[in-house]
Order: sequence, then structure tokens, then C-alpha cells
Amino acid sequence: MNTIQKSTAEQASNEELAAIAKALAHPARIQIVRLLLSRSSCIGGEITHELALAQSTVSEHLRILKTAGIVVGEIEHPRICYSLSIQSLQSLIQFLSAIGQQYQSENLTDGLCCPLQKSAEQFGSCS
Repeated sequence: MNTIQKSTAEQASNEELAAIAKALAHPARIQIVRLLLSRSSCIGGEITHELALAQSTVSEHLRILKTAGIVVGEIEHPRICYSLSIQSLQSLIQFLSAIGQQYQSENLTDGLCCPLQKSAEQFGSCS
């Protein structure tokens, strides 16, 4: 893969990750995902009851999750059954796993990009 192809693929991946993260970026949507994780499928009315939100609010949150591909809904008259699309979350899972592996391999416990001792040795003390 040449540099231009890699850049285009990486940009598409970045946009996909950002769209998924944006769709998850609300406490009610996280709660919906947690609820769906605890069940193999879920009826829309149950989601509304569990979240204690208005049906229209839950519908909007589900619409956002469905647009991002995180949730799928199948109509089973007169209800809609919702479930997670784990496949659509694979890029986010891989991205977060890479961050976790890097963090563990660098043994960074102070939250900085460089351990404090290493920084002090390289750059002298800050006092």
C-alpha cells in the first residue's frame, strides 16, 4: 500500500472511529448499550422503561446508535427488537486495545507520555 492509499485508508478509519465515539458520547446511549449487552435482544418499550426517559427521547438515542451501526433493529410486529452489532464496534475495540497495550508496554503509571524519572534525567530538574 503506497503512502496516498495508506493516508486515505487511515483517514476513513479515523472518521469511522470518530462517528462511533460521537454516537456513544451520551450517558443515555451508553446506558442503552449496557442494557443491550445484558440481553440477546431487547424490545423498544423495555428500553424506555429501563431508562425512565420519554419514548421520543429513547427513539432519538436509538436512531443515533442505529445510524452509527452500533445498534440494529428488526421489526417483529407490533414491536421492534433491538440488539448490538458487535461487528461495527470492532474498529473501536481494536483502537482502544492498541492504546491499552501501548500503555502497558511502556509501563506508564504517572499519566505522562514519559515516566517522571526519565524526564528528570533527560532534561534536568525543574526547580
